[in-house]
Amino acid sequence: MIKATYGHGTHNDFVLVFDEADQLKFTSEQIKKICDRSTGVGSDGFIKIVKKDGQWFMDYLNADGSVAEMCGNGIRVMARYLTQNNHQGSGIYAINTRDGRKFLSVPEEGDIAVNMGQVAQVPGEIKVTVNGNTFRGFNIDMGNPHAVVFVEDMSLIGDLKTQPVVEPASEYQDGVNIEFVKFLENGELQMRVHERGVGETQSCGTGTCAVALAASIEKRKSLPTKWVINPPGGRLMVEIDGHSNATLTGPAVLVKEVELDKYL
Repeated sequence: MIKATYGHGTHNDFVLVFDEADQLKFTSEQIKKICDRSTGVGSDGFIKIVKKDGQWFMDYLNADGSVAEMCGNGIRVMARYLTQNNHQGSGIYAINTRDGRKFLSVPEEGDIAVNMGQVAQVPGEIKVTVNGNTFRGFNIDMGNPHAVVFVEDMSLIGDLKTQPVVEPASEYQDGVNIEFVKFLENGELQMRVHERGVGETQSCGTGTCAVALAASIEKRKSLPTKWVINPPGGRLMVEIDGHSNATLTGPAVLVKEVELDKYL
């Protein structure tokens, strides 16, 4: 029997399997079955929690079974799992990812903060076309690729059930996460996101960091900056320091235990 945990960060949801010795193997087809919202557990991603060379490692896969470098909401949910299940004490500790080592501040309860590393603008203009409308935007590198566009009206982007077209395609050989952002009157940001390998999700941690940098550039704000960002699933805060390091702070919730055998 393979036991797992279902959890989420601002309703960006994940199935987590604790496999410290890295003995369990899952195929991309099995990941698809587990993450399928009609016939499986249903989630945006799959996290295998392992230990490599004495360090915790987040083995993260998208819902379609493809490998991802990093997930800001996912790593906070993994940290909540480690601390809540007494595998790791609360406080500041590191989790390794395919995008390097990330340090987190994990209290016994409440929001978790993670230093996401440097966020950077990639030179060159991009265009995103969706729902018959074309927007110009920013190419942002957060260890994974992001295309960030600003809109005056979120209704212009439609239901996001169709994959937006991003140009030039040559910039994103392995796909791209696309964030649509609106500046709110209270100074905060509203965001919707279409994640590669998943589709529209309720939130995206790396996406909010990309949005924070793009918003700073758009408003010509010098670093450091702080933004409150509101994806459909909740509220997140991103601070970017003078060295372009982004810190993401938000909730992480473990919901229930699940058994995976029937999906394998």
